[in-house]
Amino acid sequence: MSHRQSDDDNTSEVTRRDALRAIGAAAASASASRMVFAQDAGKDKPATKRPNILYIFTDQQSATMMSCAGNKYLKTPAMDSLAETGTRFERAYCANPVCVPSRFSMMTGHMPSVVGMKSNDGATKPIPEALQRQGMGWLLRGAGYDVGYGGKVHLPKGMNVKTIGFDVITRDQRAGLADACVEFLKKKREKPFLLVASFINPHDICYMAINAYGKTRGKEPVGGKAWECMLEALKRPEGVSEEEFFARFCPPVPDNYEIPENEPEAITHIVQQRRFKEYARTHWSDKQWRMHRWAFCRLTEMVDAHIARVLQALRETGQEENTVVVFSSDHGDMDAAHRMEHKTALYEEPTRIPLIISQKGVTKSGAVDDKHLVSNGLDLIPTLCDYAGIEPPK
Repeated sequence: MSHRQSDDDNTSEVTRRDALRAIGAAAASASASRMVFAQDAGKDKPATKRPNILYIFTDQQSATMMSCAGNKYLKTPAMDSLAETGTRFERAYCANPVCVPSRFSMMTGHMPSVVGMKSNDGATKPIPEALQRQGMGWLLRGAGYDVGYGGKVHLPKGMNVKTIGFDVITRDQRAGLADACVEFLKKKREKPFLLVASFINPHDICYMAINAYGKTRGKEPVGGKAWECMLEALKRPEGVSEEEFFARFCPPVPDNYEIPENEPEAITHIVQQRRFKEYARTHWSDKQWRMHRWAFCRLTEMVDAHIARVLQALRETGQEENTVVVFSSDHGDMDAAHRMEHKTALYEEPTRIPLIISQKGVTKSGAVDDKHLVSNGLDLIPTLCDYAGIEPPK
């Protein structure tokens, strides 16, 4: 299969999907056989010859939050291991930098605007049943896949993992999700599987500003388990003085830390929408912003440890070489850029997300694609359909 490249930012969707599917192919024969297989969809191909698909995604993880992406303030060996055996896409973006619209796009392949959605509570009309029947779960189930979904959902009202074709393996978004994934992978089955693992972290970073502002109003911390993880992430290394910590361990503020002189009115509006955002921007010191960045790293390491257990189970069950693993996130975080945290703004930090595709022995090891503009919303479903030998929906 040929690999078409374009230097134009307006790369066609066919070229984008070709890049996602084929850029990491280790040998022409491997990618050519997959291309033939995709063309033979519906022609009685044995289901056992189709690869398993494992889609792992996190919540609120920016593209830079991996050690394989050059971040020296954290270590993500599980994510790095996928990059070592696959292709990491440097120009991957979400469809919308907030949970519900982005997840809607990932699970349907449509832009959120198709249902009038701009924000978490922004769907202006019901999600059509016909659109939900084109959801990721139904597509792979209809092709003979055993489909399971575990973890965070956060889809529009009237839409859930069952309405888009999945069996729910767990609602746990943390260590319990890793446990459920391990059990799913250990099951003996005759069919290939699609497993979606939706982990919550590093989303717990949200509660640092929320509770800092709440404290000024005399309120008790909110967040429950999330706040407990946040407190754990804020801990400094034992036996290290504050001076040494900020000199050697804590990330510095980013290069684009200061508020732009001619900041767009829309960004000011985003900050002022939520009081805690405005509080952090106007009251936090440089050290507090650096602690926010420190905690963001620690929360990312926490979820990487959960992902490591899932990947270990894939290896131990002998399914690694017959499983396409896709890793991504629904959106990122401002991470102190322009003295902002959280997401929503159309800046690089919340919109550019990690995207790695790996199938050991098939994808080119350690490849980095920095040319193709891809979307984990629009391009994910067509790419999975290509791997599974399914004709993508119109």
